[in-house]
Amino acid sequence: MPHKTSFSSELFATPEASRSQPLAARMRPASLDEMVGQDRLLGEGRPLRRALEAGHVHSMLLWGPPGCGKTTLALLIARYVDADFCAISAVLSGLSDVRKALSEAETRSIRGRRTVLFVDEVHRFNKAQQDAFLPHIERGVIVFVGATTENPSFELNTALLSRCCVHLLEAVSVADIVLMLRRALSDKERGLGDRGLQIADDALQSIAHAADGDVRRALSLIDIAAEMAVNRCIDAPVLAQVLADRSRRFDKKGEQFYDQISALHKSVRSSDPDAAVYWLARMMDGGCDGAYLCRRMTRMAVEDVGLAEPRAWRMALDAWDTYEHLGSPEGELALAQLAIWLAVAPKSNAVYTAWNQACDAVRNMGSLEVPIHLRNAPTRLLKELGYGKDYQYDHDCKEGIALDQQCLPGPLEDRVFYAPVERGMELKLREKLNVLRARRRQARGKS
Repeated sequence: MPHKTSFSSELFATPEASRSQPLAARMRPASLDEMVGQDRLLGEGRPLRRALEAGHVHSMLLWGPPGCGKTTLALLIARYVDADFCAISAVLSGLSDVRKALSEAETRSIRGRRTVLFVDEVHRFNKAQQDAFLPHIERGVIVFVGATTENPSFELNTALLSRCCVHLLEAVSVADIVLMLRRALSDKERGLGDRGLQIADDALQSIAHAADGDVRRALSLIDIAAEMAVNRCIDAPVLAQVLADRSRRFDKKGEQFYDQISALHKSVRSSDPDAAVYWLARMMDGGCDGAYLCRRMTRMAVEDVGLAEPRAWRMALDAWDTYEHLGSPEGELALAQLAIWLAVAPKSNAVYTAWNQACDAVRNMGSLEVPIHLRNAPTRLLKELGYGKDYQYDHDCKEGIALDQQCLPGPLEDRVFYAPVERGMELKLREKLNVLRARRRQARGKS
């Protein structure tokens, strides 16, 4: 059972809590057993749960999507280890607020009380604000619990990361959200059990799906539906009104944005048109800028399709042009067509690889001289110095190629950057280049 504790916050609801509180606040879990959706982290026998039940705790960062239980877990940590709880928000607080919270924690520490200092949206604090916690974490004045929806590796200081254990919380499943909704409907003290509401199982499923992994959102939706219920019945018309806005989780500048564009790119690369069009739809549904997707898919056309299908580049630009003329939603079909076509097209990164190798050679080999026979000779002096001497005009040569003419700088002679793959158009390019390169070596006496 949880330890008794005193709190500087009233985030836990009680049976006597005001009915004016939102349902999500009233139904906040009061024990680990009431938590839903985090069995991997808090299930029976899990290390973190065992530690909390034994009264042990460490400074940590809770990383997960909205509504997955980060704040609730922080509160439960304080309750289970018999510590005072103090919460600040990086959105609303400044350095002065941080110092005040730390000073109060110092006072409690002198009196022999531990403080769980919960920092919501901790990634929004700058370096100086994050650094302010470090000495207090080291001396054990506070148990630091930071919550973030962003990847801590990118958003938080290395010094703070080194002092905290990162725990990953997952979006709550539909089944677990339905469980919480049923609990709210049956709880007569904190929930909606005193209203005698009627709601079909498929309606609960619809609400859970619309919540998109966010328990708080699900409870808010059913709370609104309860207010709109006719004769205590949450019927189809009420549900349609409540679920009119069904936007999915999507942060245009955050982790999910980059995860989803990565999934789109890799689906195209893996020649999976079904996955490609799905991730495209997810991003468009989340409000991603269509022009951004056009730019990224054009990049896919030149990086991953390349010369295996030279038309990919042109098709990408045409889809981009179509989208700019039509906009959303009409132009979205052009993007879907492009994503599917890029996915099924033959793939080659030979140009991408050749370009990177050429750039590496430029960086590593320094400023190599242009072979003198390739140099321009616009003046008499340059001609006298031998610029352009012995240059062979390819069109005057047999078959239109001067096979023994070296065009790379001497240290890079015979270096191969471009190696076509045996797919699509590049198969023919490969066959041609293999013959041409062999004949060049033979013409230079290197066969």
